[in-house]
Amino acid sequence: MQRMPNAIQLTDLSHDELVGLYAYPAGPSAPYVRVNFVSSIDGAVSVDGRSGGLGTPADKLVFRILRDLADVVVVGAGTARTENYGAAHTDSTLRTRLWHHGFGGDPDGAPPRIAVVSAGAALDPASKLFTDTGARPIIITTAAAPAENKAGLIDAGAEVIEAGDATVTPAQLRDTLEKLHLRRVLCEGGPALFGDLITAQAVDELCLTISPMLVAGSEQRIAVSPNAMPTPMNCRHLLFADDGTILTRWERCHTR
Repeated sequence: MQRMPNAIQLTDLSHDELVGLYAYPAGPSAPYVRVNFVSSIDGAVSVDGRSGGLGTPADKLVFRILRDLADVVVVGAGTARTENYGAAHTDSTLRTRLWHHGFGGDPDGAPPRIAVVSAGAALDPASKLFTDTGARPIIITTAAAPAENKAGLIDAGAEVIEAGDATVTPAQLRDTLEKLHLRRVLCEGGPALFGDLITAQAVDELCLTISPMLVAGSEQRIAVSPNAMPTPMNCRHLLFADDGTILTRWERCHTR
C-alpha cells in the first residue's frame, strides 16, 4: 500500500517551492505527458460546457505554473474551439530561470507552443488561436484532412503537420512532438483526447484540481473512451487552498 503524502497548505509554500513541486523530471529523453484538469466535487468537467466556471484562484495559479514549465501545450480541437484558445502567455523571466535550472522553460523566455490535435484540420483561421500574438501554433492533423482546411491554417500562420492517415493516434502524437524536440508536454484536454491517451498508456502524470463546487447536470467526466484501461497511479502531493480547492498530482506507477 502506498503512503499518502502529508497534506500541505498552499499558503505555506513560496512561489519557488510551488514551482518545484510541479517540476518535470530533469532532461526527459522522450515526451513526458502531463495532463491537467479541473473538476467539481461530483465529477463535472465543466459548467455550461466550459471549464472556466470551475476555476478558482489556486487552480489558476497552478495552471499558469504548469504552462511556465512546459515546452508545448496540447489540446484537442473541440476544446480549442469551446474554450476559445489563444497563444500561451507565460512569465518570460521565470521560463529563462527554469531553463537554467534544468526544470523546463526556455533559454530566451519564449512561451510554450500550442499544439491542437484535429483529424480534419477543422479550425477557424480567423479564431484567436491564429490571431493572438505568441508562439506559432502547431496543428497536428491527418493526410485525409481536406487540403483546403490545411491550406487555410497555413495561410493563417500555423505549422501544419500530418501525423496519420485518417486519425492521429497517441503514438503518432508523441512521435510528432519528439521530432519537434518538445518533450515537456502539458495536455489540457479534452476528455476524448485524455481517454485516448489513457487507453494507449501514454499518460505519465495527472494534475487534477478539485473545485469546491457541486454541479450535477449532464456534464461529462474528465476522460472518456470506448475502452477502459485501469492505470495505477501514485499520489505525489495534495495541496489545500483556504477556499477548499484541492490540488493533486498523480504519477503513473512503473513496473520494475
